Amino acid sequence: MKSDFFKYQAQTSPHPLAIEISKAKGSYIYDINGKKYLDFVAGVSANSLGHNHPKVSEAIKNQVDSYSHVMVYGEFIQKPQVDLCKILASTLPKNLQSVYITNSGTEATEGALKLAKRVTNRSEIIAAKNSYHGNTQGAMSVSGVERQNAAFRPLIPGIKFINFNCDFCLQKITNKTAAVILETIQGGAGFIESQNNYLAKVKQRCKEVGALLILDEIQTGIGRTGKFWGFENYNVIPDIIITGKGLGGGMPIGAFIASFEHMSLLKDNPKLGHISTFAGHPVIAAAAFATVTEILEQNLTSESLRKEKIIRKHLQHSAIKEIRGKGLMLAAIVETPELAAKIIHKCLEKGLILFFLLFEGRAMRITPPLTISDEELILGCSILIESIEELT
Repeated sequence: MKSDFFKYQAQTSPHPLAIEISKAKGSYIYDINGKKYLDFVAGVSANSLGHNHPKVSEAIKNQVDSYSHVMVYGEFIQKPQVDLCKILASTLPKNLQSVYITNSGTEATEGALKLAKRVTNRSEIIAAKNSYHGNTQGAMSVSGVERQNAAFRPLIPGIKFINFNCDFCLQKITNKTAAVILETIQGGAGFIESQNNYLAKVKQRCKEVGALLILDEIQTGIGRTGKFWGFENYNVIPDIIITGKGLGGGMPIGAFIASFEHMSLLKDNPKLGHISTFAGHPVIAAAAFATVTEILEQNLTSESLRKEKIIRKHLQHSAIKEIRGKGLMLAAIVETPELAAKIIHKCLEKGLILFFLLFEGRAMRITPPLTISDEELILGCSILIESIEELT
């Protein structure tokens, strides 16, 4: 299978981890030889409830038995879609009650950008340097790392970049600006948190000039940072939310969320202002509804803060310079990218899955399932510390 993987399947990097997967359950992934790996990555923050969660699996099977795809998104009334939109609205302020389900986070970014232009009749978008919002052309246009974008230019015009956490830069937001798009916590840049009420200051500046604030909650949302939505940690309410990853419990989904008044602009002048064939796929929506329901009912949101304390307690070593992030969205930072890569591969040998961040080579991603047990967390930390000891 490995030779066919490299021969027939398009590759995304020169050196994939290339574990041959047999099955996955709970916090573990198993290869074809029966070796099990403790998963500290959760499909890059996507498997909120771990692997093959019984309630998610049951929701998928039940929906498959009822119906699968029946019509382009937004035309037929389908219970899984309605249920998902309603439960998401229940977690949000009253200005964020209209949900447009998409196939992925990057497609949600595209929809949010279109909506901002439609609402404001402006075209300028301001984004942050070292940001990442997805890999379609529109999402790349507002992602602020040129080495990722250079080979694919020209991208969408009218994009300006500011430094994250820079108050002085806010003057670049003017009455020409349609929207500012920011990650609530910068992900690829190294899990950089907002400081000194920065996000609230951005929102206030947007309000002054008539621009919208889009917060990318693709990683920070759905309970990962100790609140159901990451922005709840930072004294701000955005105009548009983007979500994805953990929303589907391992299934492919995204959504952008705004007020009913704003979202309604996409359905007329022109009609079909934003359309998608498979968005809100009923099987995926059923999985997402089961995921959100379980997170809320089991109080996994606040559990992520308690589990963060366990990680910080057991992950102490002189080689770890700092641990960034909040809840179960953490990154352990070491001295060099070379050391981080060696540790990640050593941990893999020992049965622990860690991963890289896009733009911060010194970081090791720690984003386990929200359902991971205390014992599994302690075990993973011990493997990580043991690996560091062997390499330093």
